Amino acid sequence: MPSLVDAAAGATVALLFWTALGFAVARRIFPPTLAMPIAPALGWAIHSAATLPIFLLLGFSSLTIIPLAAAALIASALSALGRLDPAEAADSVPRWAYLAAATLALAPAAAVAPEHVGESVLVAEPIFDHAKTAMIDAMTRLGLPPVNPFFAELGARGGLAYYYLWYFSAAQLALPLGLTGWEADIAMTWFSAFASLTLLIGLACWFGQSRSAAILAVLLAATASLRFVIGSVFGQQFLDGLLAYRTGFAGWLFQSAWVPQHLMSATCVLIAMLLIGRLARRTSLLALACLVLVVVAGFESSAWIGGITFSLCALIASPILFTEIERSRRRRFVLGLAIAAGLSLVLTAPFLAEQIEAVRLRGGGAPVVFEHFAVLGNFFADRVRRILDFPAYWLLLLPVEFPATYLAGAIALITLLASRKLDAQRRYAVVLYTALAGVGLAIPWLLASTLGDNNDLAMRAVLPAALVLIVFTAAGLSIWLRDGRRLALLAAVGGLLLGLPEAAEITYGNVIARPAQPGRAFAQTPSMWEAVRRHAAPGERVANNPLYLAALTPWPVNLSWALLSNRSSCFAGRELALVYTALPTTRREEIAQAFNRVFAGEGVDADVRAMATQFGCRVVLVTASDGAWRRDPFATSELYRLVDANAEAWRIYRLNVP
Repeated sequence: MPSLVDAAAGATVALLFWTALGFAVARRIFPPTLAMPIAPALGWAIHSAATLPIFLLLGFSSLTIIPLAAAALIASALSALGRLDPAEAADSVPRWAYLAAATLALAPAAAVAPEHVGESVLVAEPIFDHAKTAMIDAMTRLGLPPVNPFFAELGARGGLAYYYLWYFSAAQLALPLGLTGWEADIAMTWFSAFASLTLLIGLACWFGQSRSAAILAVLLAATASLRFVIGSVFGQQFLDGLLAYRTGFAGWLFQSAWVPQHLMSATCVLIAMLLIGRLARRTSLLALACLVLVVVAGFESSAWIGGITFSLCALIASPILFTEIERSRRRRFVLGLAIAAGLSLVLTAPFLAEQIEAVRLRGGGAPVVFEHFAVLGNFFADRVRRILDFPAYWLLLLPVEFPATYLAGAIALITLLASRKLDAQRRYAVVLYTALAGVGLAIPWLLASTLGDNNDLAMRAVLPAALVLIVFTAAGLSIWLRDGRRLALLAAVGGLLLGLPEAAEITYGNVIARPAQPGRAFAQTPSMWEAVRRHAAPGERVANNPLYLAALTPWPVNLSWALLSNRSSCFAGRELALVYTALPTTRREEIAQAFNRVFAGEGVDADVRAMATQFGCRVVLVTASDGAWRRDPFATSELYRLVDANAEAWRIYRLNVP
């Protein structure tokens, strides 16, 4: 099981290293109020996006990671020499705000960490989406480009059909520090939450020109939806009748634990908007280079946010901003954006090609289609619901899901947009963030992704808008507090208070009240996987039951393998193959059924032979909870031999051929 001390050490190294890099750059581009708050995320983005192609060329190991990191730190130290401009010291971020952000960031990190209860080890529900930890282990074990740890045909390296930059940066932590993939995941989850929060509090202080906006931003990030309040007051039956079942369409608190990679992408999009506004005011090669790397980092961490959401927003916001800037600046502005777009496309081309090829291989039509978001519940007939869902999205769903920030944030944005008191850099940023909020909320309303069981585009595209609304609600509250606008202040505070009960429920569930699960069996698996590693070389693939300990998570996933094996799987299960492979639907289901059959003890010789000759299963693990434990097809197969066993728990077989 992971060491929380080692995970904390990894988080500390990540914070110090990427903040040092980011601050050296940010202080030369952004106003002093933003230099430190933006530093962690900016440092992560430029370093990760810049080093990935270097490691693809030079090789990925501690021998290449450490010298490059040292060189980056030396360059940052030299760049950071000199004094900061004290011009905006009056509205700088207070130090205690960073402590508040660090404390809140513990909530999503705790959701990824195991809980030891007696002889059991329990996990929270968000751990389902952290089965991607297998990608971190694959990179630390086998280098770059990353192999697909979830599935590959025999003889094929198995390309990873996923945006993996966040996991690559976790692997950069893991290799030199000797962390496991799970420990690096915990560390990166905390860092991502903290980096996003510091950006939010910095922007809130900058727009609100008040130090009080910092704590407001942290409080607003810690809110959730009204569903808990509605269900508690009116009953669950009323809630289900009024609203469709929730799918993960949520804000910072929920998504920071489930999908930190998407959170970092959304944070990159907010930074990219600032950089576009910076280029509108004055041409700068450093700002242009940062824009390219931040855009690349955003796309390579989330195609939904850094790709679709940012691209649509840039296409809409840039012409609007073009009309705002002086005529003498327009040509250089357009040229700068064109150069940035071209360079970003060049650097993201390998990822983009992988995504396009994966879509082609999966089949099934367009990955994104026009489709309205399902809002209303079973109180409404299907025909009526389809029509009412369109206005209900804006009038019901968004106020319910974002009670603390939707209305207050929109009012603050409109107020600042109409204000004539803003300087040019703040006005440009308000224009860009207004466009980002609008696009981020409109995409889920009208578009849907088709690549998985969930509408991932809608769930992730809303995140940049949710962050923008947090910023401007906090800024607006600080302004209304200063100006004595009691009505607006009371309404905003009321929304904040209504969003806290479900936030408390989410945090309690993630940190304390873990759901019932086979925790005792899970606690015993590290020694089992250690035995597997003794018989499986780092590049060999292992087969085990894709449904092993499936009750650990809300949806069946091979979690023990993903978090603890540090080996690639022949077939890690339907849920993981659905997202992280390019298998067509029919083929994926056929393979899933075959593997499930074998480990249920219902397999035939042809199934076992396919595992050996088609899927490259060099090592097979059978556990006492598998149906194959009593009807073991490997024990009677001429293709495999028993190499290790625990009489009461597991058997390990190895392929006979060398």
